[in-house]
Amino acid sequence: MSTATIARPRKSFSDLPWQLWTSQLAALLRMEIKKTLWMRRSIWIYLLAFAPTVMFGIHALTSPMGRNCSIEEDTRVLAYTFQIFYLRVGIFFGCMGLFTWLFRGEIVEKSLHYYFLSPMRRELLVAGKFLAGLITTSLIFSASVLLCFTFVYGHFGAPGRAFVFNGPGLGQLGSYLLVTVLACLGFGSIFLALSLIFKNPIIPGIVVLLWESFHAVAPSLLQKFSVTFYLTQLSPVTIPPDGLMALFTVIAEPVSPWLAIPGLLFLSAAILVFAAFRIRKTEISYLAD
Repeated sequence: MSTATIARPRKSFSDLPWQLWTSQLAALLRMEIKKTLWMRRSIWIYLLAFAPTVMFGIHALTSPMGRNCSIEEDTRVLAYTFQIFYLRVGIFFGCMGLFTWLFRGEIVEKSLHYYFLSPMRRELLVAGKFLAGLITTSLIFSASVLLCFTFVYGHFGAPGRAFVFNGPGLGQLGSYLLVTVLACLGFGSIFLALSLIFKNPIIPGIVVLLWESFHAVAPSLLQKFSVTFYLTQLSPVTIPPDGLMALFTVIAEPVSPWLAIPGLLFLSAAILVFAAFRIRKTEISYLAD
């Protein structure tokens, strides 16, 4: 007498519970965005993000109608502020503080087990928390960049409006906002993954900071594993290296936006896939924290 083996039909793509996952993700996003936008720990991120707006606001008040300055000079100052402060300091440390706290904060507050006990896939939890952090940081820093741009060209009056609406101004603004969101995407994915690997992600974050700051001295192939490499390629105003860094900078082949954006998206997606696999093996131990 032989026993027949009953083969279970494999689920197709359409059989997956997309409606359930979508509703769970939407509920998680509403809760996490509210938490990250208004938590006390976010106050220093707001201060960090809007610090340049104070500088440009004072400049606009003290230089009405472009007195003692020019559109070309202010455009260059805005480009330096964006690439030096926003990309290498503001957005970097803002994402470090927010994205590392998404899971580490739950462990510190002893609430992560509630998520793990809920009927939700852990990969979906990673996606929801990451999207909440991305939306929060993108809103904060994009608003700051928009205010800086408004102050820079608003105090010139008619020439400033002509530069924005009849010249390259709107295109540059769009590029600044796009790079801001992509910076939050790239740095956010890195710090989210680091928070799932290390109990204290500060030291690995310093390593990432050193790499992102001095990646230009590495061979051109290794530079492509840097988030800043793609962001500087997409910035609307090019800033040439100067000083001591210019002596050691390895000039990599320029990457077109059609390759830079997919390259950064692929790099961030690979990091998030790793984070999704990592959280499946994560075990909660509040005693160690």
